Amino acid sequence: MSVYIEIASTLMDLEAELRRIGQWDAEPPSPTALASVEPFCVDTMTLAQWLQFIFIPRMYALAEAQQLPPGRCEIQPMAEEYFNGSKLDGLPLLRHIARLDALINSEK
Repeated sequence: MSVYIEIASTLMDLEAELRRIGQWDAEPPSPTALASVEPFCVDTMTLAQWLQFIFIPRMYALAEAQQLPPGRCEIQPMAEEYFNGSKLDGLPLLRHIARLDALINSEK
């Protein structure tokens, strides 16, 4: 299986898990929120929103074009911090994020 198919499959798992834990929004953030220049849009969105509206669509587009993002992918530490002390069961989500980090970084 190509790394791009594995990435797309893991993105589907990530989306399903966001939905399962109630972190999938029906409405997108405002254009101003989407235009944030801060890492992970921490000033305008939750991590779950950033995953849904920024990361997942961009990664699907890259996988479809059989490309990888420039540089390393290091989302897991941010996700761990986000779920630390949260009442949400973030462990399955963290596993999908760790898998994405590993898939992307293994090709660097």
